[in-house]
Amino acid sequence: MLNIIDHGNVREIRLNRPPANALDPELVEQIIDSLNRAAEQAGAVVVSGLPGMFSAGLDVPQLIGMDRAGMSRFWERFLHMLKTIATLPVPVAFAMTGHAPAGGIVMAIFGDYRIMPGGGFKTGMNEVQVGLVVPVQVHRALVRAVGPHAAERMLVAGEIMSSEKALEIGLVDELAEDPASVVARAIQWCEQHLALPRAAMLRTREMTRADLHELFEEGDKATDGRFVDIWFSDSTRAALNELLNRLAKK
Repeated sequence: MLNIIDHGNVREIRLNRPPANALDPELVEQIIDSLNRAAEQAGAVVVSGLPGMFSAGLDVPQLIGMDRAGMSRFWERFLHMLKTIATLPVPVAFAMTGHAPAGGIVMAIFGDYRIMPGGGFKTGMNEVQVGLVVPVQVHRALVRAVGPHAAERMLVAGEIMSSEKALEIGLVDELAEDPASVVARAIQWCEQHLALPRAAMLRTREMTRADLHELFEEGDKATDGRFVDIWFSDSTRAALNELLNRLAKK
């Protein structure tokens, strides 16, 4: 499900679960493990995806069949994956090689830098449209990136936007010309940071990202449980099944 490619002191973790790099329990565990190993073996990390598709988010067809205990375990590990990204001790650039809705951009907002291709690619957090609510850690990380007003507009409407608009509001940091050039630019960004005096760069990075770390210092089991409650609510199940029906017709 992952390809590991070293570019000198920059390690690329490439999501490779066609067709959409959807996040299921196995992929989440592999991402956690690969990030932790990269932090020990490389100076910086690039997380990339398939040409034209970074990740479509949660694997709804698989997850909708889980019982409550299974979904609770998955959600705990999904949040742990976000914590791993947020607290990794080396820089993490997200090379979003195409579309990055929902869980795709959710992962990326906890990284250091986000690059997407211009020209027709979409991102955004559409959770409300399928009856879900983002966890509080995601909301606060989004506010950190785009500000409270833009975050409110995005989340309440479940907006999916162009990569150009995402750049405009600060959801992504840079647009590349096409999907093929996103990874190279992300590697270059990492190399620019690795060329800085390392101790000063890492200490300053730790200081400026302390607010992200704090989001995960005290687990909110009540909030986590509310997500699972919503997942199993009648209205959300109806919305998720409608989504599956739409996907089946494509």
